[in-house]
Amino acid sequence: MPYAWMPSEDDTRKELHLWPHQSLRPRGYARFLSVTGLLITLPLLPLLGSPLLWALLPFLLLALFGMKYALDRNRRDGQILEVLTLTEDNAQLERRNADGSSQSWQCNRYWTRAELHAEGGPVPNYVTLKGNGREVEIGAFLSEEERKELFQELAKFF
Repeated sequence: MPYAWMPSEDDTRKELHLWPHQSLRPRGYARFLSVTGLLITLPLLPLLGSPLLWALLPFLLLALFGMKYALDRNRRDGQILEVLTLTEDNAQLERRNADGSSQSWQCNRYWTRAELHAEGGPVPNYVTLKGNGREVEIGAFLSEEERKELFQELAKFF
């Protein structure tokens, strides 16, 4: 699951961390780029010593570096962290975006409600926290089943 309750020193504070799923680990990233580079160079072997090699090489290198850029950009855009902190009388949600900016919301825990919108949201089974005159999304980057499970866990606290 791409979310976890963090252990706390006391029972008065609970903290939930949520993050997007990263399917390509660093080791898989290196393997993928290595295999792609190898597969690009195999067709060039018969062209060694030929002027055609120099004509094709820039385009193949451009394709390889384009793939590396796309993978790096995807990893960078996935660096999102949402932290829900629950104390006895307060609920606070902080979202740290990939660009380094931060968004936060807080409410008296007594007035906070977790809601599951099966339809009508930007994604199916949209989970929101409502309170203090605002409604904020939580875990929009999770899969549909993970959002259902998240709502069931949040319903225990609100």
